[in-house]
Amino acid sequence: MKKIQMVDLKGQYEQIKDQVNTSIQEVIDNTAFINGPEVHSFQKELEEYLDVKHVIPCANGTDALQIAMMGLGLEQGDEVITADFTFAATVEVIALLKLTPVLVDVEPDTFNINPEAIRKAITPKTKAIVPVHLFGQIANMDEIMAIAEEHNLCVIEDNAQGIGSTYQFKDGKKVKTGGIGHVGATSFFPSKNLGCYGDGGAIFTNDDDLAHTIRGIVNHGMYVRYHHDVVGVNSRLDSIQAVILRAKLPLLDSYNNARRAAAKKYNKAFEGIAHIITPRVKGNCDSAASTICDTCNCHVFHQYTLRIVDADRDALVKHLNDNGIPCGVYYPIPLHNQKAYTDDRYNEADFPVTNQLVKEVISLPMHTELDDEQIEFITTTVIEFLNK
Repeated sequence: MKKIQMVDLKGQYEQIKDQVNTSIQEVIDNTAFINGPEVHSFQKELEEYLDVKHVIPCANGTDALQIAMMGLGLEQGDEVITADFTFAATVEVIALLKLTPVLVDVEPDTFNINPEAIRKAITPKTKAIVPVHLFGQIANMDEIMAIAEEHNLCVIEDNAQGIGSTYQFKDGKKVKTGGIGHVGATSFFPSKNLGCYGDGGAIFTNDDDLAHTIRGIVNHGMYVRYHHDVVGVNSRLDSIQAVILRAKLPLLDSYNNARRAAAKKYNKAFEGIAHIITPRVKGNCDSAASTICDTCNCHVFHQYTLRIVDADRDALVKHLNDNGIPCGVYYPIPLHNQKAYTDDRYNEADFPVTNQLVKEVISLPMHTELDDEQIEFITTTVIEFLNK
């Protein structure tokens, strides 16, 4: 059996090696390293894939979130509601812009922001909601968009873990994530479903005026060289990363299908095993009654995350590592308990789900190169530990 990786980037690279190497050499030969034609080509191809009017590439996913908020003109003290159970970048940019982060609890089955918790957190100062499509499953965008419309709020999708997924609204309309809210942001960090070989990100919107503003912000506030019309930043995707993303984009659906197939095999192996709650899909699609959909891509499994109940999760982590199986705990500390983001406004009683999840979640290896032998070894090792 080949060595198990949490993410097998080398194995994935082998399939596109010739195209990637040739394209990188072409960038080096023509020396168009920043904002070159490859970046513009990738932008157009991603717009077509997502069926969104505007893609603005940038330097990384955190920048993408920050620039999206800057483009919306949010002002110091404005409240932005987001999930307590997610990576810190989501709340980090809110704090950096001197906005007021408002953390709320998540749903126990999807790990995504709870719409009822959003409703309870809205005040006259609330200006935006940031749903995170955590681990590749889409947040409840029917409810979130309805809440936003009711209260005249902006919706900023954190699509760093969900690119390629499609949301089916209750009326049957299907939209790819990132193009549902007023603006979306994603990361092309190497381990993402669509990842480059360095840092990269992008902002999405169907709003022409917002897109124009954001294009200036990413380039020092310039639309004409040395004319600075807005306060901006330096956040641009480089051409070498663009050619890697161009090579991978046509394969994104197959990558996501491979992840979903691996997740189904995991779920099948863990069926009926005590102490394990496997991931479930919760959406409006035709297959939503099943554990994982067969006919749509409403979950793209950036992570395959179990809940370990009434058992020692941390001991399981050690056991897996001792047996050469990498795993991760995403995330071990709620954001409201992180030193940088603690606030007297928060009450522990408002976060029962998040406070429980951080004790139970464990993510197993998930990538496009997982094979049956590896999955069998991983699942057998988990089950043997829990059955001791």
